[in-house]
Amino acid sequence: MTYKIIVDADACPVKAEIRNAASRFDVQVVMVASFDHRLQPEDGVEIVQVDRSDQSVDLYIVNRIQAGDVLVTQDFGLAALALGKKAFALSNRGQLFNDRTMDFLLERRHEQAKLRRGGKHTKGPRAFTNQDRDEFLQSLTKLLSRLQENRLK
Repeated sequence: MTYKIIVDADACPVKAEIRNAASRFDVQVVMVASFDHRLQPEDGVEIVQVDRSDQSVDLYIVNRIQAGDVLVTQDFGLAALALGKKAFALSNRGQLFNDRTMDFLLERRHEQAKLRRGGKHTKGPRAFTNQDRDEFLQSLTKLLSRLQENRLK
């Protein structure tokens, strides 16, 4: 089974970590971003630039992701759609999304949006740290190791 890593690359802070891990495991990487976020081409990384409209990146990814692929995103909705297609979804901070936690995350996102529409100020995510970067790399490496072991069986 061949799989790839697909990256919601518009605001992804771990692009270098993804490239490095993918090269160690010989996995194709597809980075998808809007034209507002120019990405530099690199060996082993396919760059896809899409229209700058609101959901263009998400729609491109959802239409191409397949079972067994790995999605890196901080978008809970996109992660839920990937899980529905039997792909793996990993946050930029290393959280492996799953069906058990997705309902809670989507409900929390909905409640926060409702509060903001009502004029309440809500906190955004905490600042991204080197520890987050390390945890992401550890989670991605663990997932790729597991996928490689399954592929070799």
